[in-house]
Amino acid sequence: MERHKEIPLDVQWLGRRDYAEVWELQKQLIEQRIAGEIGDTLLLVEHEPVYTWGKRTDPEHLGAGPTALNALGASTFQVERGGEVTYHGPGQLVGYPICNLGNLKCGRDLHKYMRGLEEVVIRVLESYGLTGERIAGLTGVWTGVGASGLGHGETISPKPQAPSPVPMAKVAAMGVRVRKWCTMHGFALYVTDEVLPWFKHITPCGIGDRPVTTLQSLLGAPPDMAEVRERVIAAFCAVFEPESMNPER
Repeated sequence: MERHKEIPLDVQWLGRRDYAEVWELQKQLIEQRIAGEIGDTLLLVEHEPVYTWGKRTDPEHLGAGPTALNALGASTFQVERGGEVTYHGPGQLVGYPICNLGNLKCGRDLHKYMRGLEEVVIRVLESYGLTGERIAGLTGVWTGVGASGLGHGETISPKPQAPSPVPMAKVAAMGVRVRKWCTMHGFALYVTDEVLPWFKHITPCGIGDRPVTTLQSLLGAPPDMAEVRERVIAAFCAVFEPESMNPER
């Protein structure tokens, strides 16, 4: 496990881990964060193949159902986050911020926090010369040839744009839970094409008429995962400006 100690955030790279193990770690850390025993943490991980969904997921979006998904070689979990069914696995960078929202630039505003997570991914895409976009009424980050991006800088809570006239594909998903203004679960950035076949067995995020894509598909070659990780860390700190243990916002 690698840690970054030069920034006001405990960033932990967990490598490749089973979902259940990291889920338990999140639950332990959020209790410690609520109690003020630890500062803000960002867990980064690649999971073994797993499908997860929130409590309000439409069963039809699970395809042939959990048993069939297990038969593909994936674990399945219903979890306490918001959002619909999604897939995590090798080739995908998943981030779990365990943070007190009062310590972040967004403050104790869940809407601003979600838009901030989207902004993190938009900035990572921009660093690769790609354009990320929000779509009104949908959570996540989308991209497409000719898509027009949102502005940056002080844009932690911009208004979502109307859907682009060109086909848009999802490159990152988000789903969180907040307890006593502390966060768990988070975001998933689709990095390599290894993830794509797994999405064919579900209706990703409950959206059946829009595809998913990856950085590899957009760039024409798989980016280095360690480099993607560093860009995510830099973007997260730039967007949220994490502070000390004691909330001041």
